[in-house]
Amino acid sequence: MKEIKKAIFPIAGMATRFLPFSKVVSKELIPLVDKPLIHYNVEEALLSGIKQIEFVARPKQKDFLNYFNRDLDLEKFLEEKGKKEELKDLKEVEEYFKAVDFSISVQKQAKGPSNAIYQAKKFVGKDPCGVFFCDDVIKSEEPGFSQLVQVFKTCNRSVLALMQMPDHKLSSYGVVSVEKIANSFYKIKKVVEKPKQGEAPSNLAILGRMILTPDVFDYLSSNKRLMENDYSITQVLGKMAEEGSPIYGYEIKGEWLECGNKKLWLESFVNLLLDNPEFGPEIRKKIKEMKI
Repeated sequence: MKEIKKAIFPIAGMATRFLPFSKVVSKELIPLVDKPLIHYNVEEALLSGIKQIEFVARPKQKDFLNYFNRDLDLEKFLEEKGKKEELKDLKEVEEYFKAVDFSISVQKQAKGPSNAIYQAKKFVGKDPCGVFFCDDVIKSEEPGFSQLVQVFKTCNRSVLALMQMPDHKLSSYGVVSVEKIANSFYKIKKVVEKPKQGEAPSNLAILGRMILTPDVFDYLSSNKRLMENDYSITQVLGKMAEEGSPIYGYEIKGEWLECGNKKLWLESFVNLLLDNPEFGPEIRKKIKEMKI
């Protein structure tokens, strides 16, 4: 069984829910407290054993790489101005992420997430790989993706990250029909995208982490029409499951911080801010003073 050392980060979406901000800056650079969304996701990948990341981006979209690359002019400026703490923070980030090799493939036209992931087919080759959607951040003791890796070792098949959601929220997610195998571990029978109120097949929603095996890319190669109709990769996996391919799901242990739109992002921002050991106590004090 091959270890999972590669991950795809599909970031080519136009992020229209974050306009006008996303007109000039990639959504993945939106801050969540003191770090951009992409930082949390790449850090989770690194802590889960990932060594290679391929970003699938829009043409000319490269601003996100500036976060990880060295900026010698900025370092020189900070040194000259005696800003030692700022320079230390900058170099820590640069040094930390040197352990990951980054590459880019391009999605030339906006044809949805399954098409975006397919652009990384050459990068993946015959290896299993992870997929990270940066508008989901997982707050947990064990990295969310690492939990999927442990499950993959037992099934050696594609695995979706799942989390239980209240009934009234299920219509906003992809929801799975499942056969329970063990505690928190399921075989996927079907995926229903944004089911109508009261029609969800379970209370298990899909969040933005998964492991894909090479047969998924073979399936996409044989069913290219799916990549022309803005199909999500979870819908593709659902079709594969219905046709008999073994696809699994695992309930992630942790808290799901959603950042898919402004409201969810702000809620997640406040959640993480109040728990932050550096900023949280002072913010809580300010809120108490404001008598909110």
